[in-house]
Amino acid sequence: MISITFKRIIAAFFCIALIVFSYYASAQTKKTAVKKKSAATVTKPAPAPPFATAPEIEDGKALIAKSDCLACHKIEDKLVGPAYIAIAQKYPQDQNTINLLTQKIISGGNGVWGPVPMAPHPAITPADANKMIKYILTLNTKSPPINSK
Repeated sequence: MISITFKRIIAAFFCIALIVFSYYASAQTKKTAVKKKSAATVTKPAPAPPFATAPEIEDGKALIAKSDCLACHKIEDKLVGPAYIAIAQKYPQDQNTINLLTQKIISGGNGVWGPVPMAPHPAITPADANKMIKYILTLNTKSPPINSK
């Protein structure tokens, strides 16, 4: 017959094995749960809509070419007024900038780029000024656009 001491050793062995197995199974379940949570939080947000559509940009470029803007402004160099690239680097691509610069184009302005004031252009509609500004602001290649409305 099997002695009582031997039975106790076998029972203790099975208890230890059961505890170790339970701990290992619990650790595997926790790892799986953590992996699933991490995957859910890592999902990329949907890209923001573009600041300006391609037709708006092309229309803005064409409107500038037809206007008297190029008498005072160049794309890359300062003339009487600032270069369009300098304007694009100074202002963020957002609706507040469009509103501000639309008002400056139509009503004129001074003091931002030096002592020479910008002449008013009351014949330019706000819609056309918006397209012109969107074209100018997309010339900024140094920093990504700020997408907001």
